[in-house]
Amino acid sequence: MTWEQAVVAVLLVALVTALLATRVKPAWLFAGAAFVAFQLGLTDITEVSHNFTNPSLLTLVLLILTSAALEKTRLISWVARQLSQGRLASVVAKMGLSTAFLSSFTNNTAVVVSLIGAIKRNQRHAPSKLLIPLSYAAIFGGTLTLIGTSTNLIINSFVEDAGLPSLGFFAPTLIGLAVLFGGLLILVPMCHFLPTRDEQGEDDLPYVLEAKVDRVSPLAGKTVAEAGLRALRRLYLAEIDRNGTTIAPVSPDTLIYAGDRLQFCGDVESVATLQEIPGLELFGQHHINGQNLLETVISQSSALVGQTLKESQFREHYDAVVVAIRRGHERLAGGLGNIELRAGDTLVLVPGKSFCKGGKKLDREFLLINGLDSSTRLTSRHSMGVLAGFAAVIGAALLDILPMLNGLAAYLLALLLTGTVNLNEIRRRFPTDVVIIVGSALTIAHLMITTGLSEKIGLLFMEGFNGSGVYGALVATYLMTLVLTELVTNNAAAALAFPIGYSLAVSYGVEPMPFIMAVLFGASASFISPYGYQTNLLVYSVGNYQLKDYLRIGVPVSIVYSALVLTLIPLVFPF
Repeated sequence: MTWEQAVVAVLLVALVTALLATRVKPAWLFAGAAFVAFQLGLTDITEVSHNFTNPSLLTLVLLILTSAALEKTRLISWVARQLSQGRLASVVAKMGLSTAFLSSFTNNTAVVVSLIGAIKRNQRHAPSKLLIPLSYAAIFGGTLTLIGTSTNLIINSFVEDAGLPSLGFFAPTLIGLAVLFGGLLILVPMCHFLPTRDEQGEDDLPYVLEAKVDRVSPLAGKTVAEAGLRALRRLYLAEIDRNGTTIAPVSPDTLIYAGDRLQFCGDVESVATLQEIPGLELFGQHHINGQNLLETVISQSSALVGQTLKESQFREHYDAVVVAIRRGHERLAGGLGNIELRAGDTLVLVPGKSFCKGGKKLDREFLLINGLDSSTRLTSRHSMGVLAGFAAVIGAALLDILPMLNGLAAYLLALLLTGTVNLNEIRRRFPTDVVIIVGSALTIAHLMITTGLSEKIGLLFMEGFNGSGVYGALVATYLMTLVLTELVTNNAAAALAFPIGYSLAVSYGVEPMPFIMAVLFGASASFISPYGYQTNLLVYSVGNYQLKDYLRIGVPVSIVYSALVLTLIPLVFPF
């Protein structure tokens, strides 16, 4: 073993040990390993900079940034409505198919982030029954195309770095489809074994929101119960204002008429909930078009104190629309525009373009201004434009008219120029950790291959699986990647497993594609731990899950997934 191989081997062992035994962020560990390699002269600045500007990495970054606009479209509202109709099994099946479809054409982590709110707002089933299936469906969907998950694009970076042709957009699709339908067949019945944890209470719904029943609303003429407004989760219908007459409390048999103003108690997510109910017009709806929500607290010196929103002409003076008001846990009565404001009241705002330019005026009126993770929905017309633009980018890439990197760059610029997303959203969403991990991992993987270390590890694997042949090596590559995914996250697993899988293919003198697919699908095979895959971690705390919940559902799903993958890879990609 040469000294270069020895140094890279030590770095690799130290990296894996640190990933397993410490809580240091993987980005810092990968960056540290790449930095040491650079300082020791194993790589140079040209190679490092090339790795951090890899086309697949840049494509991944642009996909993550543009997904900020896709999350605001009415497509998410449509999916949310489907989740409120039917029994648990049918809801999980519909959710699984729609989530997988969305995940196949945009980053699956972004899809889960978008749909978590919709799951929490689902009115029929506890979120804990749906969130793990949501995560697993996003994982299945991520394996359908090259851009479905960050892992696929990272692996494509390694493929290109090894001098191989780039993976096709639909390279993993056949196996991915089998995984999707096989996974859903086991996931739908198993979802009944998930716990029911549904914590809600009126005391936890401090915001006052208001919506008007449209003149041609499908809700008009129905009772509150028939309209589905009685059993809303995290949203409580407190009173109805009908031509100046207040109806409170509201009974299930109360009829709803066109023009009624409905006052709700809810949380911040309720803004999106009301936008998703057909026939309701949220207070200030005409000025809402995908903006991020802001939370403000009225100061003691504010001119708003003692005035209502109507009296203060809030929108005209501040270029913002108030969609919710909170006063501690006090139950506020009356229409949103008629509530007399006090110091300390919290307002949820939809800001206009000039709101944040208020400077000293805002400092005098409000104690603090916080950005919220929630955003309003785009109008139907704007949503169609955003979706059509994204479809055009994908179509142009598939037809070889315009590379996806170029198309996404132009698309992101268009989103910024039209105000669909802003620079603050871009800064907040920029995937710094992903960039550091991928750039550093490419450096380490390149060193493993160029120094011959991965070839030596491949030979050790061949000796260890002597008699099992090339298929045994394929199974070993897949299982190694799967275990690493569960232990040290999917992106790290792909970075560590790819050089070994590629060297095994070279050592056996066979096509590398089966081994590349083994790494690709193994890196997405995280079902029995909340820590191996980002979507699992996203739903972990929201659903109040325990590790045993993942084991109960994830073990059978992992077995079915692995059996399908290991059976189909040699058939679709012969050695």
